[in-house]
Amino acid sequence: MEPKGKKILIADDEPDILEILEYNLTVEGFTVIKAKDGDEAIHLAKQQQPDLIILDVMMPRKTGMEVCQILRSQAEFANTLIIILTALNDEASHLKGFEMGADDYVSKPISPKVLISRVNALFRRSFRSDDAIIKIGDLQIDKEQFLVKYHGQDIILAKKEFELLALLASKPGRVFLRHEILNQVWGADVIVGDRTIDVHIRKIRQKLNIDCITTVKGVGYKFELGTT
Repeated sequence: MEPKGKKILIADDEPDILEILEYNLTVEGFTVIKAKDGDEAIHLAKQQQPDLIILDVMMPRKTGMEVCQILRSQAEFANTLIIILTALNDEASHLKGFEMGADDYVSKPISPKVLISRVNALFRRSFRSDDAIIKIGDLQIDKEQFLVKYHGQDIILAKKEFELLALLASKPGRVFLRHEILNQVWGADVIVGDRTIDVHIRKIRQKLNIDCITTVKGVGYKFELGTT
């Protein structure tokens, strides 16, 4: 996916940060939309349909976490990229963000160069597979349209949940090591912990309502679609 020309919504209640990020992202060729609080971020997201949303955690009216959760609950934002911008760098805060559906974290104080690198990495990351559609039993995964169907019913997954499922399902029965999953789904330049994978696996299982991903303790995960 070519990142240039993509539309980015930034939500932060600090005008200086909005100005700095808008300038640097615009120079890189992105179209930037700005919001100063959580409610405005939701309104502009629905109105403008951005390709990527950057949310500060501590905002008036609604926090970045709340905005992320609200947007992810709606089908139109299931595959929209979301970055959480925060000064909270503890593991619990990161896991909460990923549980809400965030794709990445960028820490404050902000380095525009680091942010742009992470933005470009998210846009460029895609699966390298000859098959656009994976079909296993009654489960169908369309990697071009980011659609999952099970027994003919649409299953709404967040983008990283979709990518993780598609990766595992691309080779049923094969055990994917944790570091492979992290590199292929999140990328080597994104720092996430092992528990991040666990959170996403749990959410996939809940949404599909089938036990199709097996944990190989101390090693990784494999996809096995049995009877339901």
